[in-house]
Amino acid sequence: MGIPEFLYYIGLSAKRAYSLRHQKKLPYKVISVGNITVGGTGKTPLTIALAEEAKRRGFSPVVLTRGYKGSSKGPCFVTRGKGLLLNADEAGDEPVLMAERLKDVPIVKGGGRYEAGLFALQNFNSQLSILNSQLLFILDDGFQHWKLYRDKDILLIDSLNPFGNRALLPFGRLREPLGAMKRADIIVLTKCKDPGGMQGRKVEGIIAEIKKYNGGAPVFLSGHSMVTASLQTGEEISLDRLKDRKVFGFCALGGPGSFKGTIAETGAVITGFRTFRDHYKYSREDMARIKLEAGASGAEWIVTTEKDMIKIRDLDLPENIIIIGIDFLIDKGFYDAVFAL
Repeated sequence: MGIPEFLYYIGLSAKRAYSLRHQKKLPYKVISVGNITVGGTGKTPLTIALAEEAKRRGFSPVVLTRGYKGSSKGPCFVTRGKGLLLNADEAGDEPVLMAERLKDVPIVKGGGRYEAGLFALQNFNSQLSILNSQLLFILDDGFQHWKLYRDKDILLIDSLNPFGNRALLPFGRLREPLGAMKRADIIVLTKCKDPGGMQGRKVEGIIAEIKKYNGGAPVFLSGHSMVTASLQTGEEISLDRLKDRKVFGFCALGGPGSFKGTIAETGAVITGFRTFRDHYKYSREDMARIKLEAGASGAEWIVTTEKDMIKIRDLDLPENIIIIGIDFLIDKGFYDAVFAL
């Protein structure tokens, strides 16, 4: 461990010790979704899936999120469950995506998730129907948010690049040492091609390593499936429209390779693919370059994600753009383990 890594580890350890000493507990159950690496592991799709399943099981879920890069300060509603109250600049792109996908689910942005939870409860005083024993908080990106007690910690690990070079920040992708996996109650391997059969993914070695640090937590395999394709007008089209067609893809995701693979699964011919850093704020110049590159590549369609569409919808978009909606797929039994509270 080099000096920068060591200094990062000392700072992390001090922060954790302080946070645990001052940890607070909300009066309702809290489920946390998080990871031990930087970059995309699929937290947002899982948070959406958890909230939807919670509703099916009779819970009243409330999502608490820090709203990374959102300009709004202090606890505030991204949505009360009845439409957006903040835009992507104010809330961050992922909270807006969650708000657009989830109906009747309040989403509260706040750096201090305990304060955000109290804010939600105080503002629900006039909505007595939601204040019942089935209210449930879902903590987005919360594995390192030790200030708030959680009843269940779900840890996501990217099966395509689980631990990077195994170095801590700033020289690696690890937010914490691998031993932190022992805190997880449930572990999910994401981006597995076939969650049920493990086909196409050599996950056995990853699971064996996980078990060295956490032998008790169940490990589930998950993947993503394209469920919708739509034009910028909102009109849904069949995914078959992409088969054998030339497409140019672009995205600003933590794991862009996964999205590129998803496009390829439609049978499309990828003529070009442009990536931007995660949470990138697109400009009109960016869109102009994308259209130029797509045209030069001979692409008939330009393809991107719902998350990216949130950040480009007010720009000058090409008429041939297709927005892909993706759902979370996971092993049978995962939700039973999560909601056994």
